[in-house]
Amino acid sequence: MELDFERCYRAVDSRDQRFDGWFYTGVTSTGIYCRPSCPATTPKRQNVRFFPSAAAAQGAGLRACRRCRPDAAPGSPQWDVRADVVGRAMRLIADGVVDRDGVPGLAARLGYTERHLHRMLRAELGAGPLALARAQRAQTARILIETTGLGLAEVAFAAGFGSVRQFNDTVREVYGATPSELRVSRGGRRAVGGAGTITLRLAYRPPLHAGALLDFLALRALPGVEEVRDGAYHRGLRLPHGPGTVSLAPADGHVAATLRLADMRDLAPAVARCRRLLDLDADPAAVDATLAADPALAPAVAAEPGVRLPHAVDGFEMAVRAITTQQISLRSARTTLTHLLAATAAPPADEADGDSADDRPRGLRAFPSPEEVLGAADSAFRMPGARRETIRAVARAVADGDLDLAPGGDREDAVRRLTALPGVGPWTAGYVAMRALGDPDVLLPTDLGVRRGAAALGLPDDPKTLNAYADRWRPWRSYAVIRLWRAA
Repeated sequence: MELDFERCYRAVDSRDQRFDGWFYTGVTSTGIYCRPSCPATTPKRQNVRFFPSAAAAQGAGLRACRRCRPDAAPGSPQWDVRADVVGRAMRLIADGVVDRDGVPGLAARLGYTERHLHRMLRAELGAGPLALARAQRAQTARILIETTGLGLAEVAFAAGFGSVRQFNDTVREVYGATPSELRVSRGGRRAVGGAGTITLRLAYRPPLHAGALLDFLALRALPGVEEVRDGAYHRGLRLPHGPGTVSLAPADGHVAATLRLADMRDLAPAVARCRRLLDLDADPAAVDATLAADPALAPAVAAEPGVRLPHAVDGFEMAVRAITTQQISLRSARTTLTHLLAATAAPPADEADGDSADDRPRGLRAFPSPEEVLGAADSAFRMPGARRETIRAVARAVADGDLDLAPGGDREDAVRRLTALPGVGPWTAGYVAMRALGDPDVLLPTDLGVRRGAAALGLPDDPKTLNAYADRWRPWRSYAVIRLWRAA
């Protein structure tokens, strides 16, 4: 990916944090790389190189700046929203697919040869899939070193390294310090919350309208799976190696995350899913600029800048929610889903790992898996029989691998396969594409809440007319939907 030197240098000179994660600044005179907003003195032009990824900077022999911690910057917005192969690959790498299945597994998920995938990633990011996964492992290792009491050998394997030697060499190369030195540099802080607990800060590009996020999630919270309490969102997670819970509390400049994991190897995918859930890698300035150009939305954007698009930690869960909500209210859908949860009850994540700390969210479990839903009796589904069979058809397709609703899935293919199932219409497929697959440009013109919000703002509420009008909101129509729901 070509980076315009003058534009990047101006961002570095002004220490503009909006560009954090978009690119990385390499300083050849010091041998380090930084985020654009690094508070250090702006380097001379002749000593600067710009890189599209941390992995590319590491490949050039540079180590991470200890002052600005570039590995803790928000991710690039384009990898969060792009639907092409490179965008999908980046989301899958963030979810730990390379660590679990290797590059062959990543290539198979994307439907390309390893060689062609490597070529595409090198062209866009200056690094191949192994180097990108290595950079992520280094970041995971640093978090574990600094926030847990795990032994360094345990940290090595939990972060995804194949050996302690590889772990030591990578940490020394990336951070310019040994793992032991990183642990000492944390200032003697001890991990809180017990074994398996990790606390960290999730960065984002301001502004962030935390109230809108928590309001949205609270209105749809399923008892036993999630709750909004004391200004924080808590939920159970199903992760590749075991259950977990997370508490997410928006704060000034970051979101405070407390993760409780049954298996530390799940740290990277847990962080990636939490970031996607809260849409923390978005570029709110670009979104708000487009929507504010419409006089009907401009006052709402000015009053509430930084409204995000809540995504999902589980694509199958979002599909079941969408199908259940068809033609009924959110309150009724929540009652129906609560009954399904009770019928597929499993030990909550915070009981399964034996932790009974008083400050953790109690009794929270992950949403049932496709296999658990398929095994549920008819009585578990308090809904019309046709809708029950639609949920089972989706569960069967996901369980069999015929339908990929993960962040790295092909959006167009997923929507096509969804709508081919009996009982799944355009609204359901659009809702799943918007929240589970992260499509930023979905409009739901037939949605009652969208139409009421449009009417409240003086916009056309006829679906066909509204659909034509909304072309001015591209490519951020999903964000317009969230604002119309708030207006309703």
